[in-house]
Amino acid sequence: MRKKKLLWIIPAAIIGMALFIAIGGEVVMLLWNWLLPGLFGWRTLGFWQAVGILALCRILFGSHGFRGPRSSGAGPRMVERWGRMTPEEREKFRQAIRDCWGQVAAEPKPSAGS
Repeated sequence: MRKKKLLWIIPAAIIGMALFIAIGGEVVMLLWNWLLPGLFGWRTLGFWQAVGILALCRILFGSHGFRGPRSSGAGPRMVERWGRMTPEEREKFRQAIRDCWGQVAAEPKPSAGS
């Protein structure tokens, strides 16, 4: 029964990707053709060239869905552990990081809820 309920996700995902490519390519093409030929004298782009630039930017600057607690600083568990450490334990931890990585460890930032 659950398979039937989730079966609509596949066509919706395909349509969503096609819409993203169509709208994103069109927006990139329009912005490029509006700004860059007048500012720098560069050539205008076609739709598929704009889609290629959109894909290239996604590859170079996109997150690829790998954002986790480490990418935004210390995770909540580490912030909690850091808060319970004594100053001596913190210094011992920093020294272990220096020995391992050869750089100074920064204090984790407390979350907004703490």
